[in-house]
Amino acid sequence: MPVPLIDHVIVNARDKLDAAAERYAQLGFTLTPRGHHTLGSINNLAVLGTDYIELLGVPPGEDRTDVLDWPAGLNGLVFKTTDSDALHTELAASGAPVLPPQQFSRPVDVAGGKRDAAFRTVRLARDAVQAGRMFFCQHLTSELVWQEERPPHANGAVGLLGMLIGAEDPATLCELFARMFGRAAVRRTAAGCNLVAGLATIEVMAPTALVAGLGSAMPDPGGRREFMAALVLRTISLEQVWAEVPEAVRFEHGLLVPANAACGAALIFRE
Repeated sequence: MPVPLIDHVIVNARDKLDAAAERYAQLGFTLTPRGHHTLGSINNLAVLGTDYIELLGVPPGEDRTDVLDWPAGLNGLVFKTTDSDALHTELAASGAPVLPPQQFSRPVDVAGGKRDAAFRTVRLARDAVQAGRMFFCQHLTSELVWQEERPPHANGAVGLLGMLIGAEDPATLCELFARMFGRAAVRRTAAGCNLVAGLATIEVMAPTALVAGLGSAMPDPGGRREFMAALVLRTISLEQVWAEVPEAVRFEHGLLVPANAACGAALIFRE
């Protein structure tokens, strides 16, 4: 089975990407220039050590229903793969509801001109996951995403430590993770389950447990039975977060930015 590793997470800005990019810059993230996918979507990235946050939007006139059908906020969890074709074969054999690989690209400015950052993705079927978009990404030109000369984030963010997902029936998503990665990768908890993804942990729990932990900082689920609620980020300095992010409040050995101050994604910073 594939080894679960987070490649990136997606904050869906729908038709308000300019506002989302401005907000994340105010939260201390250094964003990449606006990207334009051959599929029609647009994005800005907050690139971290081996992963990143993608602010994703759709410009006027583009029919990206796979983006626009979802509510704004945190709703994308993307895992790494180095061989999308082999992955698709393996996951399909395990009974995971995967779609055939899809390839696309976006131009990137580099010294001396432009190059195309290219990707192949293996997506889960839309009706298979209610919490948000979930797929695997193979980077064909990873050096164009993780460019060494990119300046650090003012808030000190260096990587993703996990994601919190609310689910009225956690067992459904736990079973899907078990099909995708094998049962040894999924740990049952009192509130639901955890998927260990390298140094990160994806926690699936009942909404009551989320409310108990996040309180008013969690996003409005909008009536959904499953929803992606929060990101856990590693920072080199909580003092930097405290200095750069006025919205941050103290929270469980770290700092918390409420979802309503981060475009629908509660942000938990830890050292």
